[in-house]
Amino acid sequence: MRGNKLLSRVVWFCAMLICVLIAQTAYPQQHKKRYLDKYEDLSVKLMNETGIPASVILGIGMLESGMGTSRNAKMLHNHFGIVGRNNLAKRHASYRSKYKEYDTDEDSYEHFVRIVRKKKWYAGLKGNTEYALWLKHMNHTGYSTAGTEWIRRVTNLIKRYKLYKLDAQMDFAKSS
Repeated sequence: MRGNKLLSRVVWFCAMLICVLIAQTAYPQQHKKRYLDKYEDLSVKLMNETGIPASVILGIGMLESGMGTSRNAKMLHNHFGIVGRNNLAKRHASYRSKYKEYDTDEDSYEHFVRIVRKKKWYAGLKGNTEYALWLKHMNHTGYSTAGTEWIRRVTNLIKRYKLYKLDAQMDFAKSS
């Protein structure tokens, strides 16, 4: 009798453990899907306005904001790790940050493409959908201090989520 009770508890514990493990793998996937759904159209819009591939815009936003889960993304609407002023101290927030605060997530995306457009190499790349080339130029001009590791991580996100397919929607005149 005692053996049956112990066995049923072990089975119950294993079933609960399996449920927890399944939930832990499903939640991050839903979170990533929500981030993609939320910012995919904005990235394509900005691509068509600027000639910067949507895969680059969205891939960097995904990495730098932790798919929108980072404190900077949540509290400052900063999806790209751009340094600047914020009002955290005025709001008496316990969190301090050197990163710029935006009114909206969209403002963060728009400021990011404005920064890229100011780079010397931008004119020669605009309209080009080779994301690896864009990441290489961004890395060489110091966008990230992580160097080739940053390129590898953004590239992995672009490939894993097939963000390069968004670049096929580019409708940008290179003479713009």
